[in-house]
Amino acid sequence: MREQFYKYIENLQDKICKKLEEVDGTARFKQDLWEREEGGGGRTRVIENGTVFEKGGVNISRVHGPLAPAMQKYFKVGDVDFFACGLSLVIHPKNPMVPTVHANWRYFEMYDKNGKILDQWFGGGQDLTPYYLFEEDAEHFHKISKAACDKHSPEFYSEYKQKCDEYFWNSHRNEARGIGGLFFDYLKASDQKSIEEWYNFVTEVGNSFLEAYVPIVNKRKNLHYSELNRKWQEIRRGRYVEFNLVHDKGTLFGLKTNGRIESILMSLPPHVQWVYDHHPESGSEEEKLLRVLEKPRNWV
Repeated sequence: MREQFYKYIENLQDKICKKLEEVDGTARFKQDLWEREEGGGGRTRVIENGTVFEKGGVNISRVHGPLAPAMQKYFKVGDVDFFACGLSLVIHPKNPMVPTVHANWRYFEMYDKNGKILDQWFGGGQDLTPYYLFEEDAEHFHKISKAACDKHSPEFYSEYKQKCDEYFWNSHRNEARGIGGLFFDYLKASDQKSIEEWYNFVTEVGNSFLEAYVPIVNKRKNLHYSELNRKWQEIRRGRYVEFNLVHDKGTLFGLKTNGRIESILMSLPPHVQWVYDHHPESGSEEEKLLRVLEKPRNWV
């Protein structure tokens, strides 16, 4: 399974990078191959200063070795070895009318000292963070995500949407990071589903990503925006940074397993503002976004 899934994310990385380069029109992804001293490595691809995309990364990695003590405590296990692989992406567009997007699909195995698999599971999801709310964009993103889920269970979309709303919540701000999507973790073999069936589901979601995001980008990338719009985008990017550094489990895992710092922090946008006690004008489009982020909303 680990080889099967790694081959899948290698191909998916190629497909996503090729399409995003086509959408941008000028910028190209720069590839950076790296190795992890304890075992494994990755293939980081970053796009910067494009016509459409100000900064973005589409990274794959496969790491293995003894599980670090901090993660042993987190998983409530003893001295075990692990293998983890996944694709993680974050795209920050230049135009504030185009939303930031994040997605991740990953697989994890844990072994005893004889190499026997003790546990294995999939995780991942995809979510959208707009700076200006176009309701039809939110509906489109959720519609495509729901269609991927419905092919495998009529209950998956509502369950994993709720988990996404709960996970991407800036509790210290009491607001959502964005308008959600899907989030799932610890998808393990059971009497109801085999690990192969979970593979089919996770790859279905991965395959839906470009259809969920690219039409939104193409619709909004040429819209006019002002300096005020840009300032608001940078203030909201600050909330994105806060979530990733304060709450995100993927960031935590990377930092505590001696992950590659440049790849872990590629999710951070290049231009951000923290304005003291900032409040948008009453009745503005900026305030409209904040009202939507106060509590989860059903988009389909």
